[in-house]
Amino acid sequence: MDQNNEKRLGQFEKMLQAVHTEYKNIVRQMEELKEKGKIRSVTYQQLMTRKLTYQNMISMYELYDLAEPEDEERDTQ
Repeated sequence: MDQNNEKRLGQFEKMLQAVHTEYKNIVRQMEELKEKGKIRSVTYQQLMTRKLTYQNMISMYELYDLAEPEDEERDTQ
């Protein structure tokens, strides 16, 4: 049973890292579009939706003490 728990923990850690990585990637893409003045584009709006989805996922992990608050930058963007 311990091996199964270790495997699940490893998988969770991998998933959590992927969520943080994707969130940062989305924010970077949004910043690039913003610099180009394309904040009204469909792509920007889709990225905003994805950003909010990932932000909510990260917040849920933090709420249940499954992750430490990454940084305050997420709350201000």
